[in-house]
Amino acid sequence: MKVYAMIADGTEEIECLCVVDVLRRAGIDVTLTSVCGERVVSSHGIEISADAVIDDVDMSDADMIFIPGGMPGTLKLAQCDKLISAVKAALQCGKRVAAICAAPAHVLGANGLLRGKRAVCYPGHEGLMQGRVPCDERVVTDGLITTAKAMGCSLELGLEIVKLLAGEECAKTVSASVLAR
Repeated sequence: MKVYAMIADGTEEIECLCVVDVLRRAGIDVTLTSVCGERVVSSHGIEISADAVIDDVDMSDADMIFIPGGMPGTLKLAQCDKLISAVKAALQCGKRVAAICAAPAHVLGANGLLRGKRAVCYPGHEGLMQGRVPCDERVVTDGLITTAKAMGCSLELGLEIVKLLAGEECAKTVSASVLAR
């Protein structure tokens, strides 16, 4: 399994790195992919080294593209044409996309990718989620798209992605190893 986890200056570090950590514990190949250069500074001033820069990767081999939130990182990700094209292509090819916090609204919803889908985002950003079906869940998967509300849902999101990509048993094993439940 191959996941591209997108980062930019201003990415919410826990939303990103918690999910990446959970996926790597499950043996999933994750590439931290920057839209801003080899190093980014997170929304709370933590420097993160990217594994790759978006211009140097071909995301067509992704099983999933993961988009964390954080400001202004979400806005930088939303403005990256190569990322938006990759997300649309992934969905057209039957591959998965996940987003958390403001990213479901700014990256997916603003591009019309949530029409008719149950989806969540950080409260106050719902206006950008064109045509979505509102729900109250913390983490929700509808078809190929998984969304989560906020940083506090990061571990749940990571485990949901593991379940989707590697199976229920793998997700239970990782959950137990980190005493999640």
